[in-house]
Amino acid sequence: MNRLSGNGAQAAAKTKRASFLASNPVMRRLEKVDEYDEANHATYGGILGKTAFFLVMTIGGIVLQRVLANMLSSGQSFAFNIKGFEFSLHTGEIIALFASVILGIGFQLLAFFAKKTTPVTGSLYCITQGYFISLLVFTVLKGYEYLGSLALALTLLIVLIMAILYTTGVIRVTKKFRMVMLTLMISVVSISILTTLAYFIPFTREIVQTIMGNMVLSIVVSVIFIIIASLFLISDFAVIDMAVTQQFPKKYEWQAAFGLSFTVLWLYLKVLDLLMTIFGGRNR
Repeated sequence: MNRLSGNGAQAAAKTKRASFLASNPVMRRLEKVDEYDEANHATYGGILGKTAFFLVMTIGGIVLQRVLANMLSSGQSFAFNIKGFEFSLHTGEIIALFASVILGIGFQLLAFFAKKTTPVTGSLYCITQGYFISLLVFTVLKGYEYLGSLALALTLLIVLIMAILYTTGVIRVTKKFRMVMLTLMISVVSISILTTLAYFIPFTREIVQTIMGNMVLSIVVSVIFIIIASLFLISDFAVIDMAVTQQFPKKYEWQAAFGLSFTVLWLYLKVLDLLMTIFGGRNR
Protein backbone atom coordinates (compact mmCIF):
# COMPACT_ATOMS: atom_id res chain seq x y z
CA MET A 1 0.00 0.00 0.00
CA ASN A 2 1.32 3.46 -0.86
CA ARG A 3 0.51 7.05 -0.09
CA LEU A 4 0.00 9.53 -2.85
CA SER A 5 2.88 11.95 -2.96
CA GLY A 6 2.86 15.49 -4.35
CA ASN A 7 2.62 14.30 -7.94
CA GLY A 8 0.16 14.88 -10.74
CA ALA A 9 -2.14 12.04 -9.64
CA GLN A 10 -2.59 13.54 -6.20
CA ALA A 11 -3.19 17.00 -7.60
CA ALA A 12 -5.80 15.63 -9.98
CA ALA A 13 -7.47 13.73 -7.17
CA LYS A 14 -7.64 16.81 -4.96
CA THR A 15 -9.02 18.89 -7.77
CA LYS A 16 -11.71 16.32 -8.42
CA ARG A 17 -12.55 15.92 -4.74
CA ALA A 18 -12.94 19.64 -4.27
CA SER A 19 -15.98 19.51 -6.55
CA PHE A 20 -17.88 17.05 -4.36
CA LEU A 21 -20.52 17.77 -1.75
CA ALA A 22 -20.79 14.78 0.53
CA SER A 23 -24.17 13.82 1.90
CA ASN A 24 -22.94 12.80 5.33
CA PRO A 25 -19.79 12.73 7.49
CA VAL A 26 -18.80 9.30 6.16
CA MET A 27 -18.56 10.57 2.61
CA ARG A 28 -16.81 13.76 3.69
CA ARG A 29 -14.15 11.70 5.45
CA LEU A 30 -13.68 9.60 2.34
CA GLU A 31 -12.88 12.73 0.37
CA LYS A 32 -9.86 13.28 2.62
CA VAL A 33 -8.35 9.84 1.99
CA ASP A 34 -4.91 10.05 0.37
CA GLU A 35 -4.16 6.31 0.17
CA TYR A 36 -4.36 3.94 -2.74
CA ASP A 37 -3.79 0.25 -3.27
CA GLU A 38 -3.42 -1.01 -6.82
CA ALA A 39 -3.45 -4.66 -5.77
CA ASN A 40 -6.45 -4.66 -3.45
CA HIS A 41 -8.52 -1.54 -4.06
CA ALA A 42 -12.19 -0.69 -3.66
CA THR A 43 -14.56 -1.88 -6.38
CA TYR A 44 -18.14 -1.10 -7.32
CA GLY A 45 -19.09 -4.73 -6.68
CA GLY A 46 -17.50 -4.69 -3.24
CA ILE A 47 -19.30 -1.51 -2.23
CA LEU A 48 -22.61 -2.78 -3.62
CA GLY A 49 -22.24 -6.05 -1.73
CA LYS A 50 -21.52 -4.31 1.56
CA THR A 51 -24.42 -1.91 0.98
CA ALA A 52 -26.68 -4.94 0.51
CA PHE A 53 -25.29 -6.38 3.76
CA PHE A 54 -26.22 -3.23 5.70
CA LEU A 55 -29.71 -3.23 4.23
CA VAL A 56 -30.12 -6.89 5.20
CA MET A 57 -29.24 -5.82 8.75
CA THR A 58 -32.14 -3.38 8.50
CA ILE A 59 -34.42 -6.30 7.71
CA GLY A 60 -32.99 -7.99 10.80
CA GLY A 61 -34.14 -4.98 12.83
CA ILE A 62 -37.64 -5.37 11.40
CA VAL A 63 -37.71 -9.02 12.43
CA LEU A 64 -36.43 -8.10 15.89
CA GLN A 65 -39.24 -5.59 16.39
CA ARG A 66 -41.88 -8.10 15.37
CA VAL A 67 -40.50 -10.65 17.84
CA LEU A 68 -40.26 -8.13 20.71
CA ALA A 69 -43.72 -6.69 19.95
CA ASN A 70 -45.39 -9.81 21.35
CA MET A 71 -43.11 -9.89 24.37
CA LEU A 72 -43.64 -6.20 25.23
CA SER A 73 -47.39 -5.99 24.59
CA SER A 74 -48.45 -6.14 28.23
CA GLY A 75 -48.97 -3.66 31.02
CA GLN A 76 -50.27 -0.10 30.76
CA SER A 77 -50.79 1.31 27.29
CA PHE A 78 -50.78 4.91 26.05
CA ALA A 79 -52.69 6.31 23.07
CA PHE A 80 -50.98 8.42 20.41
CA ASN A 81 -51.92 10.11 17.16
CA ILE A 82 -49.38 10.81 14.45
CA LYS A 83 -50.46 12.46 11.21
CA GLY A 84 -54.02 11.19 11.70
CA PHE A 85 -53.04 7.62 12.58
CA GLU A 86 -54.19 6.55 16.04
CA PHE A 87 -52.27 3.81 17.82
CA SER A 88 -51.22 2.73 21.28
CA LEU A 89 -47.94 1.60 22.81
CA HIS A 90 -47.35 -0.33 26.00
CA THR A 91 -44.78 0.85 28.52
CA GLY A 92 -42.25 -1.75 27.43
CA GLU A 93 -42.65 -0.77 23.77
CA ILE A 94 -42.08 2.90 24.60
CA ILE A 95 -38.91 2.07 26.54
CA ALA A 96 -37.67 -0.11 23.68
CA LEU A 97 -38.42 2.67 21.18
CA PHE A 98 -36.46 5.25 23.15
CA ALA A 99 -33.62 2.76 23.57
CA SER A 100 -33.49 2.09 19.82
CA VAL A 101 -33.43 5.83 19.05
CA ILE A 102 -30.64 6.56 21.54
CA LEU A 103 -28.60 3.53 20.48
CA GLY A 104 -29.16 4.44 16.83
CA ILE A 105 -27.70 7.91 17.36
CA GLY A 106 -24.73 6.45 19.22
CA PHE A 107 -24.01 3.76 16.62
CA GLN A 108 -24.42 6.32 13.83
CA LEU A 109 -21.81 8.63 15.36
CA LEU A 110 -19.40 5.75 15.95
CA ALA A 111 -19.82 4.53 12.38
CA PHE A 112 -19.23 8.07 11.10
CA PHE A 113 -16.14 8.95 13.10
CA ALA A 114 -14.54 5.65 14.16
CA LYS A 115 -13.98 4.14 10.72
CA LYS A 116 -12.52 0.88 12.02
CA THR A 117 -15.81 0.13 13.78
CA THR A 118 -18.03 0.81 10.74
CA PRO A 119 -18.71 -2.86 9.84
CA VAL A 120 -20.08 -3.46 13.36
CA THR A 121 -21.51 -0.08 14.39
CA GLY A 122 -22.96 0.46 10.91
CA SER A 123 -24.73 -2.90 11.14
CA LEU A 124 -26.10 -2.08 14.60
CA TYR A 125 -27.30 1.31 13.37
CA CYS A 126 -29.17 -0.35 10.51
CA ILE A 127 -30.77 -2.77 12.96
CA THR A 128 -32.08 0.15 15.05
CA GLN A 129 -33.42 1.79 11.89
CA GLY A 130 -35.14 -1.43 10.94
CA TYR A 131 -36.71 -1.56 14.40
CA PHE A 132 -38.02 1.99 14.02
CA ILE A 133 -39.32 1.36 10.50
CA SER A 134 -41.10 -1.80 11.64
CA LEU A 135 -42.76 0.07 14.50
CA LEU A 136 -44.00 2.71 12.06
CA VAL A 137 -45.30 0.25 9.49
CA PHE A 138 -46.82 -2.44 11.70
CA THR A 139 -47.96 -0.38 14.71
CA VAL A 140 -48.49 3.24 13.70
CA LEU A 141 -49.80 2.28 10.26
CA LYS A 142 -51.79 -0.74 11.38
CA GLY A 143 -54.38 -1.36 8.71
CA TYR A 144 -52.27 0.60 6.23
CA GLU A 145 -49.19 -1.62 6.26
CA TYR A 146 -49.12 -1.57 2.47
CA LEU A 147 -47.80 2.01 2.71
CA GLY A 148 -44.49 0.51 3.90
CA SER A 149 -44.22 -1.56 0.72
CA LEU A 150 -45.29 1.38 -1.42
CA ALA A 151 -42.62 3.55 0.20
CA LEU A 152 -40.03 0.84 -0.50
CA ALA A 153 -41.03 0.63 -4.18
CA LEU A 154 -40.88 4.42 -4.56
CA THR A 155 -37.51 4.57 -2.78
CA LEU A 156 -36.01 1.93 -5.07
CA LEU A 157 -37.41 3.77 -8.09
CA ILE A 158 -35.83 7.04 -6.95
CA VAL A 159 -32.47 5.34 -6.33
CA LEU A 160 -32.61 3.79 -9.81
CA ILE A 161 -33.50 7.10 -11.46
CA MET A 162 -30.73 8.96 -9.61
CA ALA A 163 -28.22 6.26 -10.56
CA ILE A 164 -29.19 6.58 -14.23
CA LEU A 165 -29.04 10.38 -14.11
CA TYR A 166 -25.55 10.22 -12.57
CA THR A 167 -24.07 7.49 -14.78
CA THR A 168 -25.38 9.13 -17.97
CA GLY A 169 -24.01 12.51 -16.90
CA VAL A 170 -27.41 14.22 -16.92
CA ILE A 171 -26.68 15.44 -13.38
CA ARG A 172 -23.09 16.33 -12.53
CA VAL A 173 -21.64 17.25 -9.16
CA THR A 174 -20.46 20.73 -10.07
CA LYS A 175 -20.06 24.00 -8.20
CA LYS A 176 -23.60 24.95 -9.20
CA PHE A 177 -24.87 21.61 -7.88
CA ARG A 178 -23.11 22.28 -4.56
CA MET A 179 -24.68 25.72 -4.30
CA VAL A 180 -28.17 24.34 -4.90
CA MET A 181 -27.63 21.66 -2.25
CA LEU A 182 -26.22 24.17 0.23
CA THR A 183 -29.12 26.57 -0.32
CA LEU A 184 -31.70 23.84 0.17
CA MET A 185 -30.05 22.55 3.32
CA ILE A 186 -29.61 25.98 4.90
CA SER A 187 -33.21 26.88 4.11
CA VAL A 188 -34.67 23.68 5.55
CA VAL A 189 -32.48 23.71 8.67
CA SER A 190 -33.22 27.40 9.30
CA ILE A 191 -36.97 26.90 8.95
CA SER A 192 -36.83 23.86 11.26
CA ILE A 193 -34.93 25.79 13.93
CA LEU A 194 -37.23 28.82 13.72
CA THR A 195 -40.32 26.59 13.87
CA THR A 196 -39.00 24.78 16.94
CA LEU A 197 -38.18 28.05 18.72
CA ALA A 198 -41.56 29.53 17.81
CA TYR A 199 -43.33 26.48 19.24
CA PHE A 200 -41.91 27.22 22.70
CA ILE A 201 -42.96 30.88 22.59
CA PRO A 202 -46.52 31.13 24.03
CA PHE A 203 -47.88 33.78 21.65
CA THR A 204 -46.55 32.02 18.51
CA ARG A 205 -47.26 28.41 19.53
CA GLU A 206 -50.81 28.42 18.18
CA ILE A 207 -49.59 29.78 14.83
CA VAL A 208 -46.97 27.02 14.59
CA GLN A 209 -49.52 24.34 15.45
CA THR A 210 -51.86 25.67 12.76
CA ILE A 211 -49.07 25.66 10.18
CA MET A 212 -47.88 22.17 11.17
CA GLY A 213 -51.47 20.94 10.88
CA ASN A 214 -51.74 22.22 7.33
CA MET A 215 -51.74 19.13 5.10
CA VAL A 216 -50.66 20.95 1.93
CA LEU A 217 -47.70 22.59 3.66
CA SER A 218 -46.69 19.28 5.25
CA ILE A 219 -46.70 17.63 1.82
CA VAL A 220 -44.57 20.44 0.36
CA VAL A 221 -42.02 20.09 3.18
CA SER A 222 -41.90 16.30 2.75
CA VAL A 223 -41.35 16.65 -1.01
CA ILE A 224 -38.50 19.11 -0.41
CA PHE A 225 -36.82 16.64 1.96
CA ILE A 226 -37.22 13.86 -0.62
CA ILE A 227 -35.60 16.06 -3.27
CA ILE A 228 -32.68 16.81 -0.94
CA ALA A 229 -32.23 13.13 -0.08
CA SER A 230 -32.36 12.24 -3.79
CA LEU A 231 -29.67 14.80 -4.60
CA PHE A 232 -27.57 13.44 -1.75
CA LEU A 233 -27.65 10.12 -3.58
CA ILE A 234 -25.93 11.82 -6.52
CA SER A 235 -23.25 13.11 -4.14
CA ASP A 236 -22.80 9.63 -2.69
CA PHE A 237 -22.44 8.11 -6.16
CA ALA A 238 -19.79 10.70 -6.99
CA VAL A 239 -17.74 9.90 -3.89
CA ILE A 240 -18.07 6.15 -4.52
CA ASP A 241 -16.94 6.72 -8.09
CA MET A 242 -13.92 8.60 -6.78
CA ALA A 243 -13.08 5.85 -4.28
CA VAL A 244 -13.01 3.25 -7.06
CA THR A 245 -11.28 5.28 -9.78
CA GLN A 246 -8.65 6.59 -7.34
CA GLN A 247 -8.07 3.02 -6.12
CA PHE A 248 -8.75 3.56 -2.43
CA PRO A 249 -7.79 0.55 -0.25
CA LYS A 250 -10.55 -2.05 -0.04
CA LYS A 251 -11.13 -1.31 3.67
CA TYR A 252 -12.85 1.93 2.66
CA GLU A 253 -15.63 -0.02 0.98
CA TRP A 254 -17.32 -0.34 4.37
CA GLN A 255 -17.48 3.43 4.85
CA ALA A 256 -18.73 4.06 1.33
CA ALA A 257 -21.37 1.35 1.71
CA PHE A 258 -22.55 2.68 5.06
CA GLY A 259 -22.73 6.23 3.70
CA LEU A 260 -24.93 5.07 0.83
CA SER A 261 -27.08 2.90 3.12
CA PHE A 262 -27.55 5.85 5.46
CA THR A 263 -28.86 8.02 2.62
CA VAL A 264 -31.15 5.28 1.26
CA LEU A 265 -32.70 4.70 4.69
CA TRP A 266 -33.16 8.43 5.19
CA LEU A 267 -34.82 8.66 1.78
CA TYR A 268 -37.14 5.75 2.63
CA LEU A 269 -38.26 7.40 5.86
CA LYS A 270 -38.97 10.68 4.04
CA VAL A 271 -41.01 8.88 1.38
CA LEU A 272 -42.92 7.02 4.09
CA ASP A 273 -43.50 10.31 5.92
CA LEU A 274 -44.99 11.79 2.73
CA LEU A 275 -47.35 8.83 2.32
CA MET A 276 -48.37 9.08 5.97
CA THR A 277 -49.17 12.77 5.51
CA ILE A 278 -51.29 12.08 2.43
CA PHE A 279 -53.20 9.05 3.69
CA GLY A 280 -53.30 10.22 7.31
CA GLY A 281 -55.02 13.41 6.23
CA ARG A 282 -58.04 11.32 5.27
CA ASN A 283 -58.39 10.15 8.87
CA ARG A 284 -58.48 13.64 10.38
